[in-house]
Amino acid sequence: MAAPHVSAPTRPLAYLVSTYPVLSMTFVLREILALREKGFRIETASINRPDRAPERLTAAEAAEAAHTYYIKKHGLLGAASAHLLTLETNFSGYWRGLAKAVTLANFDLRRLYLYLMYWTEALMVGQWMRRKKLHHLHVHLASQAASVGLFVRTVFGFGYSITVHGPDEFYDAERQLLAEKIAAAEFICCISAFARSQMMKLSPNEQWSKFVVSPLGVDPEIFAPRPKQQTATPFEILCVGRLTPAKGQHILIDAVEQLRREGRQVRLHLVGDGPDKASLHNHAAHSVAGKSIVFEGAIDQERIRDFYAAADAFCLPSFAEGLPVVLMEAMAMELPCVTTRINGIPELIVDGVDGLLVPPSDVKALADALARLIDDNELRQRLGKNGRARVVEKYNLQRNVEKLASIFIERISFS
Repeated sequence: MAAPHVSAPTRPLAYLVSTYPVLSMTFVLREILALREKGFRIETASINRPDRAPERLTAAEAAEAAHTYYIKKHGLLGAASAHLLTLETNFSGYWRGLAKAVTLANFDLRRLYLYLMYWTEALMVGQWMRRKKLHHLHVHLASQAASVGLFVRTVFGFGYSITVHGPDEFYDAERQLLAEKIAAAEFICCISAFARSQMMKLSPNEQWSKFVVSPLGVDPEIFAPRPKQQTATPFEILCVGRLTPAKGQHILIDAVEQLRREGRQVRLHLVGDGPDKASLHNHAAHSVAGKSIVFEGAIDQERIRDFYAAADAFCLPSFAEGLPVVLMEAMAMELPCVTTRINGIPELIVDGVDGLLVPPSDVKALADALARLIDDNELRQRLGKNGRARVVEKYNLQRNVEKLASIFIERISFS
């Protein structure tokens, strides 16, 4: 890691996420580290503790965890202290936040309880920011953590911005308070044009100037292609992602079964963990392809590149996505990709040029696309090289963090 740019002024900034660090959002850690190299003083807060035990964290994750403010860790005592301190030092803001919670709940007791929790967590975050002399809060994802951020803005008046990923937030915009968050935010970074379009749909034209497309990225020097031997049997297919219904892994198991019925020697590696784990294991156990499906579990960033390097193709059969970083990682390593033509994915992959796109939920189309890769080594090589070139040009981490840094410098007052 390069040394920080000491010539740049220190720009203090608070980052808030629901869980940090977390395997499914390693890009947040990469972004924070890259911003610090560019002269920002990023302080991190998280609602929840890391998603793994301390001994399972990488060195970089452990270092971040050691310096992150964990809200729930401080429990009732921390909450009570924040209430008393805010009442003493910011009396009007305290009651303004409470009034906001009651108004938003609109006589729904379950919502009222939820918003009172957000308000309490916001008091804790706000007091932490005061201690750290931070005046702007940036939140990743427009869901629960951004709701806490909304109350931080309401109570303390700190600057407030969000990076919106989608698509989950868009499905229940009312309960996610997206209209209120858009109105309160000074600006909103959208990781794709698709995400920006959904935010535009939810807001009046007068607020559209708040939305700026700021793509994520990967480091193409870290995710670099490795020499490959000629493909042997079986053909190795890799899928990386949380085991959830939205990722469509059941469709991929069916596609692998179809390939096996056609006599093709394939093996599927499913990397990840999540609520669909038992269902997927059961599906695989009752499938003709069962012995060809390997559940690898959750894999950290220090090991995941070995899985990309060992695979012949990458497949992400999702029903809903923002703009998946795992696709960028696979493409950067020249792994030909098959994925679905949904949401922001066509901004990353041009069908037949950088990868293959198929309709979501279409088992036959997915199996046929994988069969094309199995049968055509030249196609695999072309898609792999074009995919890497696309990531290097458009989704290079350092270049895109430079763009994010310029957005922060332009839109945040650090004085």
